[in-house]
Amino acid sequence: MPRARYKVKRRQKRNKWLKQAKGYYLTRHSLYKTAKESVIKAGVNAFADRRKKKSQFRKLWITRINIATHQYGMSYSRFINGLRKANVGVDRKILAELAVNDANAFKKLVDVAKEALG
Repeated sequence: MPRARYKVKRRQKRNKWLKQAKGYYLTRHSLYKTAKESVIKAGVNAFADRRKKKSQFRKLWITRINIATHQYGMSYSRFINGLRKANVGVDRKILAELAVNDANAFKKLVDVAKEALG
């Protein structure tokens, strides 16, 4: 009985990794070993960066809110504390959106926070 050689399966496996590495630089898209390592590393980084993206956006929102509150003579921390005391349940994403696009609504929220602080 002849020996089975796995030619087709081995080729399919190689092509799967090389297809995923399409567009990579130098030998990373053409050599099987480096392509496989690159695809695995890219997947690890993509997984980690999907989590990092959330904290980066939160930092961006806080920065935008901080700049907007300083225009009305208030710090970010006092503004957030005032909103908590006034039981205003608006998250930072919406606050940053209001600060950028709707200055009148944001001004009203600053006034609410100032009243709550006394």
